[in-house]
Amino acid sequence: MTITTSAPPTRSTPVALALGFLTGGVIGASLAAFVVGCVIESVPLCVAGVGLPAVYGLLFLLAGAPRRAREAAVVPRTALAVVESREAVGGEATSDVAVRFDLTVAPDDVPAYRVAFTQDINLTDLPDYRQGVVVVVQYPPDRPWRVRIVKRPTPEWEDRAADARLDSAPGPVLVSESSEDGGLGFVTLLGLLLAAAGVVLLFRADLFDGDASDKPPAASSSSSPSSSPSSSSSTVVSSAYGTVALGPNQSFLAKGELRRAVGLLTKGSDSRAALTVVVKDRLLSIVYAPTGSTATTFDPDSPPYDRFPALVEEARSGLGVGSPQTWQITVERLTGSLTVRVGVTGPEGAASLEANGQGKVVRRTPAH
Repeated sequence: MTITTSAPPTRSTPVALALGFLTGGVIGASLAAFVVGCVIESVPLCVAGVGLPAVYGLLFLLAGAPRRAREAAVVPRTALAVVESREAVGGEATSDVAVRFDLTVAPDDVPAYRVAFTQDINLTDLPDYRQGVVVVVQYPPDRPWRVRIVKRPTPEWEDRAADARLDSAPGPVLVSESSEDGGLGFVTLLGLLLAAAGVVLLFRADLFDGDASDKPPAASSSSSPSSSPSSSSSTVVSSAYGTVALGPNQSFLAKGELRRAVGLLTKGSDSRAALTVVVKDRLLSIVYAPTGSTATTFDPDSPPYDRFPALVEEARSGLGVGSPQTWQITVERLTGSLTVRVGVTGPEGAASLEANGQGKVVRRTPAH
């Protein structure tokens, strides 16, 4: 029998493009969050970078479950098709080979159309699918491009295929894979880049100020007055802790800056005892002892703050951590006597030195 042919149906992929953009955004945001979190030493940001793709994947599976159930419930349509061309595209090293087929599909109740797709065929069965042979195919009624060759059709369809003569349908040719591969790849890349840039811009202050804080502060003349309070610094005081954060281009290693900041936190207080004092380049934190606490404490004004810049300089230059570096000073009295610990981290590892309550170095631990 001869079946009349006409133009094939067409389809568009706006949802696929939107999903590709979202997927690229999730990938870019998660990668950027993880890298930025590692650089600025933010555990929540690192966890978010790892957890975001996992949550997105779970939501994607849950959101697609109803669609997959509907697709599985659809009874596939069976039709005859004629092989226009075939080409092996992979899998030659195994018993099955990936073959790219170009078929004219001729359903009984709709016009015939052309379709291209890839299907694994056993090497011994390849001669059964030469050009011009009529085969039996199946496809979902709502997705006619998802054609699969039925390798073992029922006797009825096998007899129809043996007696049928089909004319070739004109193009265009539908494809099983998305015909918007180029556009989909572009929007996915665009989403990835935009999301990654957004994360970097959101944390740019921590990233770039952190780099600037690694640089030693400019030397000041002995006749210069102590640094005056900056309008860009901020102070927070509560019953449990107090913090002073400096603005850009400032450092607690500058002459007199640390003493001034400690004075801001102890001014007007009832001489609250401290559990720890932590100093970074632009952040000072004092943790106060709770009322009635039996922990070993100390006067927050007692540490040798004037010695801190020299201790940091010795740790950065004499313990072999390399450059760039990050540093932190921790003051505590857990062992009974006041201890000043300076930790530095660089490309060659971490190192530390300890000083007593007068600022004299008593122990050095080089990088390893």
